[in-house]
Amino acid sequence: MQNEEPVGPPPPYLIGSVDNALQLLLLLNENSELRVRDVARELDVAQSTAHRILATLAWRGFVVQDRGSKTYRAGRVLVEIALESIKELDVRRKARGHMERLSRKVHETVNLIVLEDDGARFIDGVEGDQMVRVAARTGTLLPAYATSGGKILLAQLPLGQLRALYPNGLRKLTKHTTPDLATLEAELKTIRKRGYAVNIGETQIGLWAVAVAIRDKAGRPIAGLAIATPTSRMEPSDIAVRVQALRESAEALSADLL
Repeated sequence: MQNEEPVGPPPPYLIGSVDNALQLLLLLNENSELRVRDVARELDVAQSTAHRILATLAWRGFVVQDRGSKTYRAGRVLVEIALESIKELDVRRKARGHMERLSRKVHETVNLIVLEDDGARFIDGVEGDQMVRVAARTGTLLPAYATSGGKILLAQLPLGQLRALYPNGLRKLTKHTTPDLATLEAELKTIRKRGYAVNIGETQIGLWAVAVAIRDKAGRPIAGLAIATPTSRMEPSDIAVRVQALRESAEALSADLL
């Protein structure tokens, strides 16, 4: 096998069966299909052992067996993990041009945000061209319930999953931060109906932001696209204009995604 070498020495209580299963998955990175005898040879185990490992992985959906050739290939679960791992990178790469065009259009800072556990991670940002502007927050992790991009994504979660994220309630960042879970649930219901979320001084006094969801080909929300501006420059009448610009950019970006 030409797979990557393990990092450092083996752990003191190495579980051989687990290691063999992981090595088998690495084999699938080099071979689109594998037979039981191929696995047995590469792992230096009996064919009966190789068969049991493959059968267990197949049961969990990590591999699937072709009924005709009897060979094994990557299964649905393994493919979904791989796609999930590159999704954030893919959306960030493809979003950049759309974000730059949107920022030039509205002359404000544009951020790209994804959920990370109970937080909102800013994975890219393009700053506006005005002298007084909101700084891009790329790399920053903030409570999702306090950001516009985080709230638009939280609004898509089932209620039970949402509550599980915040078993100890909500931490206030400013006097405007959503105070409790009940208030958040009501706000998210409104967000689902209107299709956008706002943050008015909830993470930082003097900041105003609005966000919409970016969706993949299946219609699933994968990121939030937000425009951030100083509150002093924002008028209530500006919301509709900003939301329309965001929706156009989000739809164009969604069309670019795999």
